[in-house]
Amino acid sequence: MTAKTAESSPWIRRYKPAEQARARLLCLPHAGGSASFYLPFARSFGPDIEALTVQYPGRQDRRHEPCVDSITGLADALVDEVLPWADRPFAIFGHSMGAMVAFELALRLEQRGMTPLAVFVSGRRAPSRLRENAAPVHLRDDRGLIAEVCSLSGTDPRVFEDEDLLRMVLPALRSDYKAAETYRYAPGPRLAAPVHAQVGTEDPRVTLDEARSWADHTDGGFEMDTYPGDHFYLTEQRQSVAAVVSRRILTRVL
Repeated sequence: MTAKTAESSPWIRRYKPAEQARARLLCLPHAGGSASFYLPFARSFGPDIEALTVQYPGRQDRRHEPCVDSITGLADALVDEVLPWADRPFAIFGHSMGAMVAFELALRLEQRGMTPLAVFVSGRRAPSRLRENAAPVHLRDDRGLIAEVCSLSGTDPRVFEDEDLLRMVLPALRSDYKAAETYRYAPGPRLAAPVHAQVGTEDPRVTLDEARSWADHTDGGFEMDTYPGDHFYLTEQRQSVAAVVSRRILTRVL
């Protein structure tokens, strides 16, 4: 299967096709997020980079499909969906929960003989830096789950004012939080691909020290970039992030 024949995949969204792109960038959403979160980000890249976005099951046009409630399950499901798009140099970008999926996906791709140009991990501590949460969010009642999501400012508050929308998004939110909170890093091979951490300086979910620990998970080199903002710094800083990501990708393909 080639990229052309893979375009009907329910997993991959191609918002801004770039037939002559030198490289592709696969973007993985945060917990409760959907492919459309990355639409403005995808449009921030020039013609040399084609941004693809993943749509997890259980939301938007995939809302009738069962959610996948584990990080490894998402990575397992994505491998065969992604390989057809690796017919040119390929990098991965994941935000928050998506950073963990990006890491596990990259490990699986490397096992298949395909090493990404780079793995960009945004708004997430390293896999080996576990934070024990006394009250896991995915076990809270609906009100507690909504309060947590609202505190991070990553979801349009109007969603929580519409009962029909709320019924649609809560199952995916709960499933994703379960995936993120039950994930445990299993020591094993380090990535051959370089890892680049992207962090908001006011992010309550990851300290700069926790982000620097991503260096322990790669033999390909590590760099970290910081930006003004909190957990969803990417919303305000997407142009700056796209410029940094573009530069790091293109220096490897030019």
